[in-house]
Amino acid sequence: MKKILFLTGDFTEDYETMVPFQMLEMVGYKVHAVCPDKKKGDTIKTAIHDFEGDQTYSEKPGHNFTLNYSFNQVEVDNYDGLVIAGGRAPEYLRLNPKVIEIVKHFFKTNKPVAAICHGIQILTAANVVKGRKLTAYPAVGPEVTLAGGDFQDIAVDEAYVDGNLVTSPAWPAHPSFIREFLKIMGAKIEI
Repeated sequence: MKKILFLTGDFTEDYETMVPFQMLEMVGYKVHAVCPDKKKGDTIKTAIHDFEGDQTYSEKPGHNFTLNYSFNQVEVDNYDGLVIAGGRAPEYLRLNPKVIEIVKHFFKTNKPVAAICHGIQILTAANVVKGRKLTAYPAVGPEVTLAGGDFQDIAVDEAYVDGNLVTSPAWPAHPSFIREFLKIMGAKIEI
């Protein structure tokens, strides 16, 4: 069974944690949801971001999400892929040196990586987007460009693939985001 490391944290976007986690487990992957300074059984608070016609997304309290693995037990060589949730968590997760080491490992070994929305902030902090084409929530676009990436302005319900990297602007892209990640993970789903 292939294993996926899932990075998330307090005030992550609710859908961007809950939905990919459940979808990836549904298709048979072992998914370890982790957050720095937290252990298996701890919870994180999520926030629901919605698009209601304002200049940016609105934010409401989300659900509590229970982590199923301890961050300090992560051994990156044991994972086949990495998923990074969005929301507000990436702005502080990217300050953690071990998070940066983990991300760099997945790029150095060319393992599949999926990041959505503000999750791309962790990629820019890890200095792994230079020369890559990727997308993010539009407000993160300038960070992608400053980090040497080629920001792709795509619809909110689409995903962009560049080699082993799948990115999407926000949770409305879950169907394409997860489908493209499954492809680079080598999954075959027959209907």
